[in-house]
Amino acid sequence: MDKKEIYEHLANIYLDASSKSSKKKRKSKAYPKPIRNLILVGLLLVLGLGSGIAYSNLNYRNHNAHIALFLFQDTAKLNFNFDPAKKETFSLELKQLNLSKYKTLVFAARKTNPKDIFALRVEFINRFNEKSEIYIKDISEKWRNHEINLSRFAKINDWAQMKTLSFTVEEWNAKEKSGIVYIDDVRMVK
Repeated sequence: MDKKEIYEHLANIYLDASSKSSKKKRKSKAYPKPIRNLILVGLLLVLGLGSGIAYSNLNYRNHNAHIALFLFQDTAKLNFNFDPAKKETFSLELKQLNLSKYKTLVFAARKTNPKDIFALRVEFINRFNEKSEIYIKDISEKWRNHEINLSRFAKINDWAQMKTLSFTVEEWNAKEKSGIVYIDDVRMVK
């Protein structure tokens, strides 16, 4: 045998040995064929169901989607006591905010005492000091969203630069002399 044949013979032995050891390694780590098939079917089911659920949630969100601008996300407490005062107000400074592209004011509200009967005054003021208010009478003891179309604020002509939004309980418009009203998630919706 010459050198070339010896090198080829050694290379074949080495390559055969390395391919057999890699096959052994692969076989030792691989699952038996029936178990691999079960795992594959399980993964396909999970992925299929997951994508179906994700698609249905995405569809649901798209049909009920609103573009909202949150003005106040915390809970505000109007603790009215008309012994010394005549009204209790929670006010938001809008800082010349442009609300001309929005159609609805939405907020959540609740009272603490079911026997309280009052009307909540909701008022906007713009940069020209145009004021417009409406009264909400159906505040319940459970959280409830209230949606007010901005067209109901008839005295506001320009929504481009708004100054304030306020929520007020006035003495003349409340049966009890004291009580608590909570206001939450104040937002504008297109």
